[in-house]
Amino acid sequence: MKIDLKSIPAYIKKLAKAIKPHMIFVFIVSVISIYGLLVFQINRLSSIEPSDEKINEELNTIKRPKIDQETISKIEQLEDQSVGVQSLFKAARDNPFQDN
Repeated sequence: MKIDLKSIPAYIKKLAKAIKPHMIFVFIVSVISIYGLLVFQINRLSSIEPSDEKINEELNTIKRPKIDQETISKIEQLEDQSVGVQSLFKAARDNPFQDN
């Protein structure tokens, strides 16, 4: 069968007439196929685990905060001074559903 450029529009019209009664079925199958493909791609992309190299690379870029000893001692001193707050937290830990 030789395809001529002039016969393509006539062939498309003939094909459209043949498909027209089944257009709803073709549309539904197309939508379901696209939906299935999307679900498959989302599932595939969500289950990809990063490689050890990527994990190590990201861990190396994280800057960990450093707290000097003076700040630590100041925080501990403030904790020791707040007796009222400590007793409030202690009571809340013992019975969190008690109304005050």
